[in-house]
Amino acid sequence: MTKLAIVQKAPVFLDKPKTIELAVASVEEAAGNGAELIVFGEAFIPGYPAWIWRLRPGADWDLCQDLHERLLNNAVDMNSDDLQPLYQAALQHKVTIVCGIDEREAHLGQATIYNTVVIIGPDGKLLNKHRKLMPTNPERMVWGFGDASGLKVVESPAGRISTLVCWENYMPLARYAMYAQGVEIYIAPTNDSGDGWIGSLQHIAREGCCWVVGSGNFLKAVDIPADFPERSALYPDADEWVNPGDSVVIAPGGEIVAGPMNREAGILYHTLDVGKAAIAKRALDVTGHYARPDIFQLQVNTRVQTPCVFDE
Repeated sequence: MTKLAIVQKAPVFLDKPKTIELAVASVEEAAGNGAELIVFGEAFIPGYPAWIWRLRPGADWDLCQDLHERLLNNAVDMNSDDLQPLYQAALQHKVTIVCGIDEREAHLGQATIYNTVVIIGPDGKLLNKHRKLMPTNPERMVWGFGDASGLKVVESPAGRISTLVCWENYMPLARYAMYAQGVEIYIAPTNDSGDGWIGSLQHIAREGCCWVVGSGNFLKAVDIPADFPERSALYPDADEWVNPGDSVVIAPGGEIVAGPMNREAGILYHTLDVGKAAIAKRALDVTGHYARPDIFQLQVNTRVQTPCVFDE
């Protein structure tokens, strides 16, 4: 059995240090309630760039530039000590943490941002870093394309964990790569919400015969800082729900067992019987007895992609 906690709280928007402080405090709260696996939403640190769905990149060039600069300056550098407080929290409380971040690339150009999810083990060490393979629509003006070097299922005390971000969960081959690695707890941090999204997660639970964790973003217009450029024009109604959350836990086979947590800040808990993922495959194992490798095969290039190689 694994006690899961999904943290559904608004970040301290575009403030990296304060959002990390919030994340550490939330880990302490969840661990105090017995959680062993603690999950945050998409790009939680320092927040999902929700403004991209309201701006015209060409026509609003200067505003886009200002907002991107703020995001870039608050993005996480994985080669720095930015996430050390979160590593320490995992070690102190002996928990596994899954957290979405805006990651600033630390090599070569040092200016590209990626939509990244990190998995931190209870030993306080990084287990995996996955960059979103395909940013969606206007997200491509903000984030670079990830590669498959982090397209992994990792062993943890909580179970065999994978992460796919938001709409890359609609990529059948990406899902299949996770099923083929024996995922037990399939984690989907997202900025999406609503019945359609939750229905897709239920399909994944049926298809992959795994636990599915939808960790939704949570943000109201009032959470946008007062010094946010053009705040009054972009978010004039302080009571507007930019994202209502809808964090949810779905059992192998598709039954919703916790949530969706809608328009409510807090932590959603559920205890997972991880062993149910294996027995659920008795009738359907899409990469096992229900596969036809004589007809279909998937090849995944897991090499780190780089535009420049320096030979010594």
